[in-house]
Amino acid sequence: MANRVDHEYDYLFKIVLIGDSGVGKSNILSRFTRNEFCLESKSTIGVEFATRTLQVEGKTVKAQIWDTAGQERYRAITSAYYRGAVGALLVYDITKSRTFDNVQRWLRELRDHADSNIVILMAGNKSDLNHLRAVSEEDGKALAEKESLSFLETSALEAYNIEKAFQVILTEIYHIISKKALAVQEAASGSALPGQGTTINVADASGNQRRGCCST
Repeated sequence: MANRVDHEYDYLFKIVLIGDSGVGKSNILSRFTRNEFCLESKSTIGVEFATRTLQVEGKTVKAQIWDTAGQERYRAITSAYYRGAVGALLVYDITKSRTFDNVQRWLRELRDHADSNIVILMAGNKSDLNHLRAVSEEDGKALAEKESLSFLETSALEAYNIEKAFQVILTEIYHIISKKALAVQEAASGSALPGQGTTINVADASGNQRRGCCST
């Protein structure tokens, strides 16, 4: 069974979707994994997840994406699900300034519960509602730059930048893991060939290592 799984994909990355209730996390998940959008989607209760396998720089990557509830009453439940996550999509609604104001709170929670090397992309969702915009794209970019995050505006309804957002996250994670694998191989001085299916934990990466998106 394990061997069969190893042949299906080279890497398995856990990604979490976080942000206030109603910002469109569930529709981002369904658009990315099933290319579906539901105008009458209900608030997530607890945690849901879906998977999608795709190619990242010639490697087969299985993304396991967890959709966390945004309501305050579920946050004690969902905090445990940050463990093991190597990427996060932090979503706010461009038509609701409150959801943008709460980005800092979500960042603190993420950094309290997730690994320090986690790759984070901030997404201003519902760009299709530009006529109702309450948060400028410039403000989103400025906050992302301040917090050393990647940034995109997205629309789950129009499938705008949804694919790109996950590709950016997964590619950054892959680069971190590739650097770690290279360091391990160099340390071994070529004395043995690495076996297939080796698991490399992003958490083992040096705390001094910085992601490419954040370099100056």
